[in-house]
Amino acid sequence: MMKKSVVLFLASIFLSGGVQADQAMQANIKEGKGVIKAYFGDLKGELQKGMKENGPVATISTCNTVAPSLTEAHSQMSGWVVARTSLKVRNPENRADAWETAVLNEFENRKSDGEDPMKMIKAEVVEEDGRKVFRMMKAIPTAEVCTKCHGAELAEPVSAKLKELYPADEARGYKPGDLRGAFTLKKAL
Repeated sequence: MMKKSVVLFLASIFLSGGVQADQAMQANIKEGKGVIKAYFGDLKGELQKGMKENGPVATISTCNTVAPSLTEAHSQMSGWVVARTSLKVRNPENRADAWETAVLNEFENRKSDGEDPMKMIKAEVVEEDGRKVFRMMKAIPTAEVCTKCHGAELAEPVSAKLKELYPADEARGYKPGDLRGAFTLKKAL
């Protein structure tokens, strides 16, 4: 009887720890989704405004100057490290690290299996430099408007501006529905 009580007690402690960890994970995912939604909303607004008012060539300059400051502002406001990355980056500073590369490849495989990129999210707790870090990524599918600057066939003025601002540009050749990249978040636990 005593042995059974000890086993049940230990099992309840183990299970409650798992429940708490799952609740913390879900809370971080919910918070992360909010951070991404706010960041994407601001970024999309700036890009749409630029496209409507000035066209794609001028919007490339907006992306070059405004996107980094928006990224920094959202990182500061949220307390998360906020970024975008891709397997084919336009800005080398946005190159994916090993964890992000693995997730982007996983997203590509999930897309090949028929999953909608709009719904793709990956979140996990990893160890970095001896510390636990919550990491999360949300896929960015390519929309029709994105192909004006990220498509296979670009207008010459667009191509020239990209070459001027991003000489190491790899972020071309996309078509609507392709996985363009992902929003990526980090926060120390």
